Amino acid sequence: MLGGPGRHKLFIGMAPGVGKTFRMLQEAQDLKREGVDVVIGVLETHGRRDTARQAEGLEQVPRRRLVHQGVTLEELDVGAILARRPQLVLVDELAHTNVPGSERPKRWQDVAVLLAAGLDVYSTVNIQHLESLNDQVAQLTGVVVRERLPDRVLQQAEEVVLVDVTPETLQERLQDGKVYAAEKVDQALAHFFRRPHLVALRELALREVADRVEEDGPPARGLRERVMVCLSTYPGSNRLLRRAARLAGFMDAPLLALTVQDPGHFLSKEEAVRLEESIRLCEDFGAEFLRIDSDDALGTIARVASERGITQVVLGQTLRSRPQAFLRRTLSEKLQHRLKGQAVDLHLISIDASSPQAELPEDSRGGRDQRIS
Repeated sequence: MLGGPGRHKLFIGMAPGVGKTFRMLQEAQDLKREGVDVVIGVLETHGRRDTARQAEGLEQVPRRRLVHQGVTLEELDVGAILARRPQLVLVDELAHTNVPGSERPKRWQDVAVLLAAGLDVYSTVNIQHLESLNDQVAQLTGVVVRERLPDRVLQQAEEVVLVDVTPETLQERLQDGKVYAAEKVDQALAHFFRRPHLVALRELALREVADRVEEDGPPARGLRERVMVCLSTYPGSNRLLRRAARLAGFMDAPLLALTVQDPGHFLSKEEAVRLEESIRLCEDFGAEFLRIDSDDALGTIARVASERGITQVVLGQTLRSRPQAFLRRTLSEKLQHRLKGQAVDLHLISIDASSPQAELPEDSRGGRDQRIS
């Protein structure tokens, strides 16, 4: 460990209650018996007695206490852990947002500091917290997840362990009071923990880990894919960016986000905010963001695609009225003409800019894309 960064092992599941934290603690106890110096940085038992018992005997580094709006809250104390320098640190709920006033806004950023210092880290997360799945989870469950984790955190982990149970088993655990307090059970079963939701989330988790296994195999032969997504400042651009990031992830391809701004158009406050959100998402996805001022959007897209060797171009297609849909097809056909002679696939992603849940669930085999090769 002294010669380089620490190793990150991530325990992932479809929902709270599948046993991620319990499994992490089990493995930590085994390592402690083997002589490994293990400490708990953050443990969230949520009142689960079995989880608390599993942590017995493991040293817990006291958390850092911060006062926010008159309330004292506790967060992971990175400085104390670095001073203690254990071999392994356990950090629960990786997507957690830190209290305002903390050194870093997100817990996963705290973990990055520990890893950079050469400490190994075990952590936990649920599949719905992945940034690129945010819109899909909202579509599947009707729940917009606020605490999100950049996909690169999962991709950069040395090991990812899927902790899996059937939807029926998880519902039984919920009814037995092993997930939430009794007064929360009925509400949970009626909303997020409905069986169709759990089936869909489980499929997402299984697919995510399966895709990672495929990526760890030998590299595919042939041309390296390169994905470019064309963004605007209209509502829906971030959903389009997440969709493109998923496509790039499936292809193990670099992602370029291009926005072409008319130099004669001044951005409104809302448009500027959306543009900043897109830039932030690009950073989370490890994508390059490129803004070009031009009154020839299609020509600029075609030129950048040629210069960057782009093989996949992702465009948004709104679904408001037939005339607008017809116009959008015309624009895509014009772009296809501009791309003539280039080996580029064009993906038209249906997005209703007026609704945060307009996009159908994405599928790794093409989903709702309309491809023009």
